[in-house]
Amino acid sequence: MMKIQEVRELIKLIDQSSINEFKLEGEGYSIKMKKNSDVTVVEAPIAQNPVMQPVAPAPAAPQVKNEPVQEIVEQPVKKQDENLHKIVSPMVGTFYQSPSPDADVYVKVGSTVQSNTVVCIVEAMKLFNEIEAEVDGEIVEILVKDGQLVEYGQPLFLVKTK
Repeated sequence: MMKIQEVRELIKLIDQSSINEFKLEGEGYSIKMKKNSDVTVVEAPIAQNPVMQPVAPAPAAPQVKNEPVQEIVEQPVKKQDENLHKIVSPMVGTFYQSPSPDADVYVKVGSTVQSNTVVCIVEAMKLFNEIEAEVDGEIVEILVKDGQLVEYGQPLFLVKTK
């Protein structure tokens, strides 16, 4: 199984290359990426769960999908915060601050993190992907709410690096 870091790196490499379509299959996973007008689409179907059912009715999806984009616009990074690192979502999915509804959150404002510290989960196609901080520092802002739909590349946290 590929680690989320490896998937992120793969997305970056494909995005920077002139390749328009890419497919990688391994034991227990399959990743297919296509670039359409500067947009990279990532699909990761699970071999163990080949039947996919829609989560929400089609008319409701555009309303939910547009909501995170509005929040990004409403929360610009201030000039004084230029030295802050953004932890971004590596995929489209649902943001969760804790491993289960009754568990404590992974991090909160003021938490000290290391590069391998899990800061949240992004659920995509019933897969719960642990997102790591990638840098050493302190969480200064959480930019999304628990249970919110997030987009690929959307900032989730701001970290003051050491």
